[in-house]
Amino acid sequence: MKSEARSYRRFYPARFVRAKGSYLIADTGDKYLDFLAGCGSLNYGHNDQVMQSALQEYISNDGIALGLDLRTRAKQEFIDTFEQLILRPRSLEFRIQFTGHTGANAVEAAIKLARKVTGRNNIIAFTNAFHGCSLGALALTANSYHRGASASMLHGVHRAMYDGYFGLNCDTAELLRKQLSDPSGGIDRPAAVILEIVQAEGGINVPTHHWVKEIEQIARRHGALLIIDEIQTGCGRTGPADPGRLLTASQFAKLCGVETI
Repeated sequence: MKSEARSYRRFYPARFVRAKGSYLIADTGDKYLDFLAGCGSLNYGHNDQVMQSALQEYISNDGIALGLDLRTRAKQEFIDTFEQLILRPRSLEFRIQFTGHTGANAVEAAIKLARKVTGRNNIIAFTNAFHGCSLGALALTANSYHRGASASMLHGVHRAMYDGYFGLNCDTAELLRKQLSDPSGGIDRPAAVILEIVQAEGGINVPTHHWVKEIEQIARRHGALLIIDEIQTGCGRTGPADPGRLLTASQFAKLCGVETI
C-alpha cells in the first residue's frame, strides 16, 4: 500500500523501531550509526534525555501541541529565551517568524518576503545550492536531479557562481558585481541574493569571509535583501570555529537581511 514515491528508504533496507543518541535500532536488533541525523536537524541525537523529559512533562500537563499562529505561553517562553541567549548578546535585532516545520517552508517565506518588500521578482542563487524541493525553493536549488522532478517551469532565478566555482584565482563576487552593474549584463534587478554559508548537499563548499562580505555589499548596493540559508548547517552544527555556525559569528549574522534556521 505504500507509495513508490520515496527517497532515503531506497538506500536503507532496514526497518527501524527505536533510536537513542547517535544510533538507530532495527527490528533485527542491529544498531546503525546515524550519519543522516534527520538531514542535520538532530543536533543532540535521538531522544535526548533532557528534551524527552521536558516533552513528556509538557504533554502530561496538557500543553498545546497545535496552536497555529495563536499566542501561547510555550511560544512566548521560547521567543524570550531565544532573544536572551542568542540575539541580545550579539546585538542582533532580528524578528522571528515561525514559517513551518521544514527548511523549504522557511526559504519559501523568505523569498516571498523579499519580493513583497522590494516589489521585484528576480532572486540570485548560486551554483551547487540546495534550498529545498517545494516549487519556489526548487527554483533556487541547482542540482539537476532535484530540478528534473518538477513538471512546472522554475522562473525568477538567476544562477550566479559560488566562491571557488572556477578555482581559487577567479573572484566570482567580482563577476557578479560587474554583471549587475552593467545595464547590458542581463540580470534583472534582484529582490534578494540567497546563499548557504556552508553548502552541504552541494559538496561541503565553504566560502571565504571576504567573499561573503563582498556578496553582502553587492546585495546592499543594489537594494536587495541578503538571505542566508542556515537550515542544515546553522545552530552550531559545524562547530564554534567554522563560519557555518552563523548564530555565534555575529559578523555574518549582522550582514544578512533574512536568516533561515
